[in-house]
Order: sequence, then structure tokens, then C-alpha cells
Amino acid sequence: MFNETFWQALETLITSSTIMIDRPKGSPHPRYPEVIYPLDYGYLSNTTSGDNDGIDIWQGSMPEKQLTAIIVTVDLAKRDSEIKLLIGCTAHEQQIVLAFHNKRPGAQSALLVERSTTEQ
Repeated sequence: MFNETFWQALETLITSSTIMIDRPKGSPHPRYPEVIYPLDYGYLSNTTSGDNDGIDIWQGSMPEKQLTAIIVTVDLAKRDSEIKLLIGCTAHEQQIVLAFHNKRPGAQSALLVERSTTEQ
């Protein structure tokens, strides 16, 4: 099934990379100090996203560090789109991350794509 292949490919990237947390939960955004990260935020080492940096990740509180969802973002100010991997995020944490990316209507918009529990 296509969806299973997609999620497994992302899991392979996660398990073959080191998770680098460069913006811990509660820390301010480097350019916008009023924006506080609600969860640990970082990237996968030795990967490349559309912005030529590592693939972005949000890490939640679940002990299992499996991929639970992705966030697809569109940033009109930067004129780009990205995916962000949600690793070990509860359903509540997924909604927190979605709200974080939808805080600036008209500038940034995001969509949550949850991984089906039958595919994990």
C-alpha cells in the first residue's frame, strides 16, 4: 500500500539519522523571541529538506520515538513549503504543533497529516 511505503520511508530516515534538538521546549525562536517552542524542535542530521537544511522534526513526550504524523507548512513570507516530522507526539501534542504553525494567518499555514494506527 502506498501510504505504508511513505511512512516506512520516513521511519527509515528517522532510524538512520541522529535527532538534533536545537530549540528545546520552552526556548524562544532565534529571530522572534516572543515565539516560544511548545515542544522540542530540531532536525534529522545528514538529511536535506527544501530549504537545504536538515529535515525538521518535533519531538513529543511519548517514550516510543515513532513517527506519529507530519505537518505540511506553507510560509508566504519565505515563499516556501516544507514537511515537519512529528516523532513521539500524542494527539494533544500534534494539535499544539498545528496551532503553533497556524499562529500567523495570512503569513503561514499548516496541515496535519496523522499516521493511521494500523500503519505504525
